[in-house]
Order: sequence, then structure tokens, then C-alpha cells
Amino acid sequence: MQIQVNTDHNIPGHEALVTQVEQTVIKALQRFGTQITRVEVHLSDDNGNKAGANDKRCVMEARLEGHQPLVASHQAESLKQAYSGAATKLKTALTHALGKLSTY
Repeated sequence: MQIQVNTDHNIPGHEALVTQVEQTVIKALQRFGTQITRVEVHLSDDNGNKAGANDKRCVMEARLEGHQPLVASHQAESLKQAYSGAATKLKTALTHALGKLSTY
């Protein structure tokens, strides 16, 4: 599974952040193994330098082999909460979608 992490101009995309996001995605989605070819992660700070509640956003898109991509997003007060929440939602969406496919 290839993981691509993108940040907006308000979030520095340093190596430590990328590593943390990759580890979270792998931990959440490892059971899907080779069914996922790529996961794209988009991190943004809606308010920039201004303070605000729930202004960190994470959108994750999982590309499945032979199927349409699945997308999940989460907004939170911190980046970690945002990408962790999006990973959990994406795991749920994948479980549901792939479970439906296996029943046919």
C-alpha cells in the first residue's frame, strides 16, 4: 500500500508528521492488505494562523484495486485527532464496502 501525504500552505509537511500519519494509516488499514493500492491523505488548517475550534481537517482517499475510491474526512482541534478520526472512518467505510462485495 502506497501512502501519499499532502499538506496545505498552513501546515509544514515535515518528515515526522508524514511518518506519524503513515503509521496511523497502516495500523488502521493493514487488514485490507493488497486490496488497497494507494491512500492519499490531505491535511489542512481551515483558519490558518487564527485560532478556532475544529479547524484542522483531514481527507483520506483509499484506492481499491478494481473498484471506485472511498473517501473519509474528519475535522478536529488537532492534526492528530483529524487524521486518526479520518483513518477510523475510512476503515469503517472499507469494512462496509468490501463486506457488501463479498456477499455477492
